[in-house]
Amino acid sequence: MIERYRGIWARKAVLNTLVRRDLRVRYARSWLGYLWTIIDPLAMALIYFVVFAVIFKRPDAGHKPYFLFLLLGLLPWQWFNASINESARALVAEARLVRSTNLPRELWVIRVVIAKGVEFLLSLPVLFAFAAVYVAKGDTTLNWRLILFPVGLLLQGVLQTGIGLLLAPATVLADDTIRVVRIVLRMLFYGTPIIYTLNIAPEWLQRVLWFNPLSGILELYRAGFFSTPLQVQPLIAGTLMSVGLLVWGAIAFARMERAVLKEI
Repeated sequence: MIERYRGIWARKAVLNTLVRRDLRVRYARSWLGYLWTIIDPLAMALIYFVVFAVIFKRPDAGHKPYFLFLLLGLLPWQWFNASINESARALVAEARLVRSTNLPRELWVIRVVIAKGVEFLLSLPVLFAFAAVYVAKGDTTLNWRLILFPVGLLLQGVLQTGIGLLLAPATVLADDTIRVVRIVLRMLFYGTPIIYTLNIAPEWLQRVLWFNPLSGILELYRAGFFSTPLQVQPLIAGTLMSVGLLVWGAIAFARMERAVLKEI
């Protein structure tokens, strides 16, 4: 296993080329290009803000300012959702290259996670622009826990790589995997504290939500923007599960590789 990942590191230049290719193809025929990276989460944040803060008059569903709270959940979710959907299809979509090249097959999954991560990074100026406006208005204050933001980014990348390594070969071996992934992602959106905080859920449900790795990751993203205490339990659970899924994914991918190559 160590030798496999040394091989991947040795081909980081190839990985860089694959990521650049993905980004070029994504925006090749789009007039708005990069703007689509921020239009979708901004539109969804506006919808949820109107529903909860205006119609139901429940701005206490999340930290104040609620719109900033929503953005800090929706932008990472966009990266997660796109990464899982596309990494699940990574081997199928590039079947000819996977079969005919001598590259480590894990590269096809990792390149999706990184490419979608670049898009996430490109959306961050908008997030920090809104944060600057709210800070200027006195609605929120930034704090030293902003240093946890890159930790959340790294942990989310680890989580998504692990899940992608599990799903990519499973999709080759069973077409139904993609349909299952789509259904689970729809359910997971509401099982993740994106539009609400953990503390408004019943105590028994809070304990269940701790074991959603994204719960702890969102805590890391939001910690520097709000003065609320950092919830340690979901953070510990999320870290252990993210690392565990990466190890599991790496082992499972290696064991299924031969069967995958026969199928494609």
